[in-house]
Amino acid sequence: MKKIISFTFLFSALCAFAQNADSTKTKLKVYGSFERNGQWYTNDKNRGINHDTVPLRANNYFNINFNYKKFTFGTQVESYMNEALLNFNPKYKGTNFATYYANYKSKKLDITLGHYYVQFGSGLALRTWEDRSLGINNALRGAKVVYSPIDEVSFTALYGKARTGFDVANGDVFGFNTDVSVSQLLNIDAFDFKYGFSAVSRYEKLPVSVQNFSAFTNLFSNRFELGYKNYYVNTEYVFKSRDAIIKQNVLDTNFAKEGSALLVNFGYSKKGIGFDANLRRVENMQLLAQRNLDNYPTLSSTSLNFNDKILNFVPSLTKQHHSNLANIYVYQSQFQVVMDESTQINKFGEIGGQFDFFYDFKKGTALGGKYGTKINLNVSSWFNLKAKYRYTNNAGENSLNYQAELFNANEKYFSDYNIEITKKVSKNFKTAFTYINQYYNNKQIQGIFNKYIINSHTVFSESTYQLSDTKSITFGLEHMWADNDRKNWAAGTIEYNHNENWSIFAMDMYNYGFDHKTLTISETDLFDIHFYNFGAAYKKGSTRVALNYGRQRGGLVCAGGVCRFVPPSTGLGLQITTSF
Repeated sequence: MKKIISFTFLFSALCAFAQNADSTKTKLKVYGSFERNGQWYTNDKNRGINHDTVPLRANNYFNINFNYKKFTFGTQVESYMNEALLNFNPKYKGTNFATYYANYKSKKLDITLGHYYVQFGSGLALRTWEDRSLGINNALRGAKVVYSPIDEVSFTALYGKARTGFDVANGDVFGFNTDVSVSQLLNIDAFDFKYGFSAVSRYEKLPVSVQNFSAFTNLFSNRFELGYKNYYVNTEYVFKSRDAIIKQNVLDTNFAKEGSALLVNFGYSKKGIGFDANLRRVENMQLLAQRNLDNYPTLSSTSLNFNDKILNFVPSLTKQHHSNLANIYVYQSQFQVVMDESTQINKFGEIGGQFDFFYDFKKGTALGGKYGTKINLNVSSWFNLKAKYRYTNNAGENSLNYQAELFNANEKYFSDYNIEITKKVSKNFKTAFTYINQYYNNKQIQGIFNKYIINSHTVFSESTYQLSDTKSITFGLEHMWADNDRKNWAAGTIEYNHNENWSIFAMDMYNYGFDHKTLTISETDLFDIHFYNFGAAYKKGSTRVALNYGRQRGGLVCAGGVCRFVPPSTGLGLQITTSF
């Protein structure tokens, strides 16, 4: 309780200082934010869940920045009371300064000392970012310099160590990046052409016994963007130097391979019609800030299970669904290499793509009606790379090896085919209907030998009725038919917005149609039960307070194609966000 009072006092004092600073006639500007995500975990006899040994938990983030002319200073204080929310990185403990920085920025020069976030290209070679819902914060602590001699050219050089908990990883990260707007540089107006190059190096001292790969792991990225009228195409190729392969969270020092990634994006867009295509091939592209820890060669579970020490960004390229049921079987990009003779689970990367098409039927046409109709078609499919491989050599020694083919695919991981139709029926009423067909290879994606393939069909309808200028009600219904695993699901949601300040919601998900005889005792809490959730939110200016109570189904929570596993739970949640 003393920690909570102290943290609240610190937050109040800094906010008061910020208001006073801005009220003075100096050019000092103060801005920041505060976010609190709290949970009180309760008993749930029907699910066999007892409240956690630490039932009351909260993640708190206080960010403050000071700007004076060309200089900016800032810090983020984080407090996990009494502990971090369930299944967050166990390194998040107590209260401390999580990040801090000093920055100087002029027209041509941008220098940062301390913690910073950076992205080269699409992030395949390097990306550091923060996502609090996923527990990700891999900011680099060191120095970054961005120099732009002219508007069309920029250079970035950096050094740092990636954040892990309130500390940093052992590995050293060096980076260089350049972006050139070639068409502007040459005064070409007919089209837009940009080129980019990146080099990233991770250094980590290795034991003397390890001689199969270097202490340096290098990545090189070449990319270009081309735009002509309504058409566009961009591509990026990344090469990764020889690096150890991870087998069941263990580095195999006798098994090292190069890695690569090829990303191609192209499309066409104008008012009322457009399409976008993403194609990608990825092989051995995981880049960790630190591989060997206390008991080398075993990897710390925080690296893989909590998105910790990850330096590059390889998201799943599939549609991010608004439907609750469509997010039960979520695809995660398969950029690791896995070879396991006992389970015969062999993954050599991924190859596939996503295609998105939209079209607006004009007002007054047969299909458009009075207000027009929008249609969106999305298709994605992802496969294992086809490869020749071996577990042992002729002498019978342990010598894993493989050779993946360039563009040939093997076993299917996942597919998602969906269509969404949005229609404004009247001045006050609009509705949307979505059909989703998914294929999910549980064995390959999750790496569990006794799991199976799931084919599912989901229908989802959501409508909003505007009661007045400030009042509206939104309701949704959805159903999933699945041929395996948990079988069928039904769900419903209703949300009432009273005005710009108040809103309330209630939802429920129900699982049925499975065979009880096939279940074990430990699985019964996952079936034949209502996963309800209800709550209210109040918003005033930049401050929002939300309270909810309900059941967490358990599974993957995803944002931007990156996921975090959350355990089954029941309890009361409180969220507070504000900015100043």
